[in-house]
Amino acid sequence: MASTEGLVPITRSFLASYYDKYPFDPLSDDVSRLSNEIRSMASDLQKDSPLTRGEILLVHEAERPPSHKIDENMWKNREHIEEILFLLERSHWPPLLQQQSTPEDAEIASVLGKLKDKFQNTLKILECFQSKNSENIFNTVMTYMPQDFRGTLIRQQRERSERNKQAEVDSLVNSGGSIRDRYALLWKQQMERRRQLAQLGSATGVYKTLVKYLVGVPQVLLDFIRQINDDEGPMEEQRQRYGPPLYSLTAMVLSIRLFLFLSWGRFEARKLMRHQVAVLEQAVDVYTSEFERFIKFISEVFANSPFFISAKEAYTVEARKNDDYKEISLPAGKTHEVSLTVESINSYIAWDFSLARGKMNMDIGFSVEYTNPSGEKTLILPYRRYESDQGNFCTCMAGNYKLIWDNSYSNFFKKVLYYKVDCIPPVVEPVQSDTLLTEVEG
Repeated sequence: MASTEGLVPITRSFLASYYDKYPFDPLSDDVSRLSNEIRSMASDLQKDSPLTRGEILLVHEAERPPSHKIDENMWKNREHIEEILFLLERSHWPPLLQQQSTPEDAEIASVLGKLKDKFQNTLKILECFQSKNSENIFNTVMTYMPQDFRGTLIRQQRERSERNKQAEVDSLVNSGGSIRDRYALLWKQQMERRRQLAQLGSATGVYKTLVKYLVGVPQVLLDFIRQINDDEGPMEEQRQRYGPPLYSLTAMVLSIRLFLFLSWGRFEARKLMRHQVAVLEQAVDVYTSEFERFIKFISEVFANSPFFISAKEAYTVEARKNDDYKEISLPAGKTHEVSLTVESINSYIAWDFSLARGKMNMDIGFSVEYTNPSGEKTLILPYRRYESDQGNFCTCMAGNYKLIWDNSYSNFFKKVLYYKVDCIPPVVEPVQSDTLLTEVEG
């Protein structure tokens, strides 16, 4: 059982500083361009004939902005991809297209086969991501749980709960439930898990005592699960930072689904034109490649993000928001130097630095040296390796002072360094008025 002593749940401020190291390259401009073209083609199809009830529901969904949640958008993308794959099944094509009586129909059929392959590959990647992410979160939580019979009971309870939830899904499918119904149930189950966690984290009185001491759940874990998904909690930083590109991709895949759905209902009266097929093919290429890029990116972010940080780290991050700290990425084998020219003795040189938290504890070499006007060097602070440090000293000589952070001993790992350096001039004692008067009179 990993120790939680001295740890606090991640804060939104900490995640903001953590996500600064993981900027997501903007989506291709083709996402916006092709989304607009697909929506325009879908709008044209709506003018051909009255909409069915199913078409009306889908049009209304496409007109609403995507949900403001990362995980819900992931589920929505998965739902839309499955719905598209349903439409791309040969047995669900319009009868006229299934016959492939013309060269144009045969060409469309060939393109649809390629689109189906792309969506199937993207669906596998998404399913794998969701499964691994869920397992990683559970395993991380379990490292803070008792590693005795209580931990075994928790694992058994989870397995039993997941089997029951899967049985519920299977029952829905076997009774004729649609893809939409299945994903509505899956999301309901997801929200139920979240609600139960929040209730566990908010437990009070006797129940809290049982949870904490009988089950062995650390208080810091209860605090974490209680507030992690709050509207203004830590995950809001994730939603603000990475939500917009995901929301754009959700809207794009829904537009593709809507266009195919409307096209199939009107195919006999209005076949797909060559330029429409070309736009559809481009849109699917861009969506699948950009969505897979996003999944790969967010997988790395999630895999490295901690659940807990030390109280010192939480305080330091909060302080950095209001102070002039600098951040650098120091590659393996390199050093970083800050030079200060001191003109007056009795000045103070002060520093404060720390390393961004990673998967393992890391340190960095640090030393301070002085160079006089003739070029001779004197070691003021001997070299030593630190995870973080605060310090200062009073200068007894004017000249050049150099603060050196050293990562030259590392062969593989870069270090993300936060630091602040100040040179404070000597304090001048105020001249007393009676002394000044004496000097003037003298």
